[in-house]
Amino acid sequence: MSASDSPANRLQALFEGHRLTPTQRRIAHSMVRRAADVPFLSSVELAELAGVSQPSVTRFAVALGFDGYPALRRHLREVVPAEPAADNGAFNEYQQAVEAEIENLRHLAELLADPAPVERAGRVLAASRPLLVLGLRAAAPQAFGFAYFAAKVHPDVRLLDEGGSMVQDRIDAAVRAGASALLCFALPRHPREVLDTLAYAREAGLTIVTVADSAFAPVAKYSDLLLPAAVGTGLAFDTACAPMLLGRVLLEALCDGLPDAQARLEEFDARASARGLFVE
Repeated sequence: MSASDSPANRLQALFEGHRLTPTQRRIAHSMVRRAADVPFLSSVELAELAGVSQPSVTRFAVALGFDGYPALRRHLREVVPAEPAADNGAFNEYQQAVEAEIENLRHLAELLADPAPVERAGRVLAASRPLLVLGLRAAAPQAFGFAYFAAKVHPDVRLLDEGGSMVQDRIDAAVRAGASALLCFALPRHPREVLDTLAYAREAGLTIVTVADSAFAPVAKYSDLLLPAAVGTGLAFDTACAPMLLGRVLLEALCDGLPDAQARLEEFDARASARGLFVE
């Protein structure tokens, strides 16, 4: 099955072009994450999966143009043919969390079958001097990791990992210095200050590239290019293996957009060796 034919991508195509409320985006996100199971779920089961009320599921179906949820489910069984997911009852809760992340990575691999969005993002980020990288609260480690490695090949990377009024000052300074793009890592729960910062960055004229947990995340309306990578929700705190890996993929695309990237890496390795920076 090609990426464009995957159940998740068929679901996303169904939702495109519809103005969804935050609750409806939550339902859509849950459906994409469990694309193989959705055609077999009742409205009550889908409501429990998404953490919303059953009437919200009905209103969601109507917003998509169906008479109700039964009509939507019949449609899903036609356009998203799939068998129910394998029973993971034999796994303990820790193993289930790992299995869920493996599924998230499989979904990411399907999306990357079309490399054009990532390649476009790499070119946009490579052309920005300086390059801003935003990640607040739960997303701060993702932003830090990207900025740490990007600084080895990009001449001017500026990490934004604290919110508040100062972040707007730093955006203004970067724009004055010539910045044209901002990369944002956005993960649940989505802080309001992230939305405020992205809105400010867009008003300042920056192109926004976002790595988010879903194409229906609240940051979507502030993003010029959104690359989705699902998070795991089976443990007390979300796991973000797919967003981290997508960040590394973006780094590869960034390197492809920087003609002197390899030379910069070799220069760093030479300096690191001379300084005895690493033990191996």
